Amino acid sequence: MSSDAEREPPIELPAPTYWPMFTALGITLGFAGLVTHVLVTAVGVVLVIRGAIGWFREVLPVERVERVPLRPPAQRAAPVRAVARARTLLPGEDGHRMRLPVEMHPYSSGLAGGLAGGAAMALVACAYGLIAHGSPWYPINLLAAVAMPSLAAADTARLSAFIPLAFAIAAVSHAVVSIFVGLVYAAILPLFPNRPGLWGGLLAPLLWSGLLWATFGVINPTLNARIDWPWFIASQFAFGLVAGAVITRTQRIRTLQTLPFAARAGIEAPGLTHEHEEEER
Repeated sequence: MSSDAEREPPIELPAPTYWPMFTALGITLGFAGLVTHVLVTAVGVVLVIRGAIGWFREVLPVERVERVPLRPPAQRAAPVRAVARARTLLPGEDGHRMRLPVEMHPYSSGLAGGLAGGAAMALVACAYGLIAHGSPWYPINLLAAVAMPSLAAADTARLSAFIPLAFAIAAVSHAVVSIFVGLVYAAILPLFPNRPGLWGGLLAPLLWSGLLWATFGVINPTLNARIDWPWFIASQFAFGLVAGAVITRTQRIRTLQTLPFAARAGIEAPGLTHEHEEEER
């Protein structure tokens, strides 16, 4: 046989056309004119009509086609051969499709780190009170002024005195905020690549200090008017370094993302649980 006899007839495919895009542009302009100008809608209507005419002429009365010749059999790609099914990696297996962080600190470390950091921050603040005003109660009363309007207009002598109610309010609020920030530290420190304690002790206090600097005028005007920012930032660094050191020293635990959904949701599924136990073995 000759090569012409072996050649198969070409395949007929719909011919490429740009009229659908032309019509879509007209529709877009038509709706855009509803919120801009009526002339934009008019242009869109003209484009839609022209695009529709061109589009219909591509298919009526006879569809326009394009004939694509086939390659000779010797030049075609080899047929796909079926092979044994490859082993599929499960989520979490060999690092497959893991969500960061893979390991996290327990929440108890955030609680301990927050309390330790809060104590370090309180020591720096009280040292400032002793050095600048001769009384450790000065920063404590400033902190309590957010909940005690009577301290908002108090003088330095009043703020330097021991006030039991102010001490209780400041201690409770400081402990609650310290625990909350400690829990946040425990959640975000595993996301830092290297030296998470250093990042948490330097970067986070800078960001937190900047946020408070921008909002103290509304949160606590008394503290904002009398705050000593170098000492305040030093206390923030004390919190970050101590809390970060306490949290990073705890042993991390693996997240539950490697477990099947049934195990994470607490659903009784003996078949899935049994399969997962066999995989771990």
